[in-house]
Amino acid sequence: MIENFITNHGMIISGAILLIAYIFIATEKIQKSVVALVGAGLTLLLGLLPFNTHYNDGVYIKSVFEYISFDVIFLLIGMMILVNIASKSGVFKWMALELLKLTKGHPKWVLFTLAAFTAFASAFLDNVTTVVLMMPVTFVIAKELDIDPVPFLITEILASNIGGTATLIGDPPNIIIGARAGLSFMDFLYELTDIVTLIFMVCTGILIFMFRKQLVSTPEKMAHITNLDNSKTITDRPLMIRSIIVLFLVILGFITHDITEIPAYVFALFGAAILLIFEKPKEIYEDVEWMTIFFFVGLFIIIGGFEANGGISYLADKLIELTQGSLTAATMLILWGSGILSGIVDNIPYTATMAPLIAEVQHTLPFAAHIHAHHPLWWALSLGACLGGNLTIIGAAANVIVSETAASKNYPITFMRFMKYGALITFISLVLSSAYLYLKYLR
Repeated sequence: MIENFITNHGMIISGAILLIAYIFIATEKIQKSVVALVGAGLTLLLGLLPFNTHYNDGVYIKSVFEYISFDVIFLLIGMMILVNIASKSGVFKWMALELLKLTKGHPKWVLFTLAAFTAFASAFLDNVTTVVLMMPVTFVIAKELDIDPVPFLITEILASNIGGTATLIGDPPNIIIGARAGLSFMDFLYELTDIVTLIFMVCTGILIFMFRKQLVSTPEKMAHITNLDNSKTITDRPLMIRSIIVLFLVILGFITHDITEIPAYVFALFGAAILLIFEKPKEIYEDVEWMTIFFFVGLFIIIGGFEANGGISYLADKLIELTQGSLTAATMLILWGSGILSGIVDNIPYTATMAPLIAEVQHTLPFAAHIHAHHPLWWALSLGACLGGNLTIIGAAANVIVSETAASKNYPITFMRFMKYGALITFISLVLSSAYLYLKYLR
């Protein structure tokens, strides 16, 4: 009887599990990887996902393992290992300090340089790693210039979320989208680099203007920045050389995916394995963010249960009904809805839920036959989910880490202080994204 009840009400039960998991993830009362694993356990215990693949009346039924995007999992693990090993050499800090010396210590140029380096690094490293690497440099520079580090820290947060939008590996939502939509590293680079660069330039210019009264220092202090000693920043030269060569080859592998047709995660894992030969693996594995990995696994199972029971198809039909089959309306709704929601809830579970929904919508809408018709929906999701992380201080993991570190050093970044800048930058980013999507795909 219970089995029949679950079979007949699978969509409602799986939807309830997904909704409750979202609430706990948003409130952060329980660590989110635990929430995801509890939800996944319930999904499997209640039989909402089959354990094995089989045929039912000639229809192929996927198993639980086919709902877990292992390409996302492996790409994340590979990149985490690569970046952890490379950062131990001090190469990223050395690059940041060399760039700063070029600014001659002028605070406005220092802010722009820190932002540019953060945005560029975030396109190839994860945002959290980038801001963790940049914070010590930022505090040193602010102390040398005798100015408040908060304008620099806020700008770095915003730049990391903008820069991470540009590539497949820059932000976890893009990894999820790439895996679901079959989009390569070069697809993201080709489609998003121009608009992300424009958003970065416009937003950084606005931030420099808004912070202009705080970006003032004396000629003596500026001269000191110019003469900073960067000779001892590289702590392990052989490691630096190995890391740069492997990172270069891995990114080259991403770029040549369209020719080789080898998935991105293969290059990331192989590159990580090569660097691990020269390291103590146990120490490196301890630095991998396993909670994030288990969060993804659990989440994929919860969403898989909702998808397998018809929930995604139902929402897709409602979206088409709401937008009346209009590509423009659907694209703008996804862009702005993603931008606002990603500032409130974690953009990873949001994107993981929306990706199968968009995959369903693109096959159902009347414009699906057009060769590039599905692209605006995927790019709208990417731009909205990644850029929306700038809306609030809890909008992305990088935001939280910077604010907590700043508070521990007696430079608190309050929710409202951040939102004063974050909300404006998010609004401008979404307006520019709307214009880009409309002019490129919709007019």
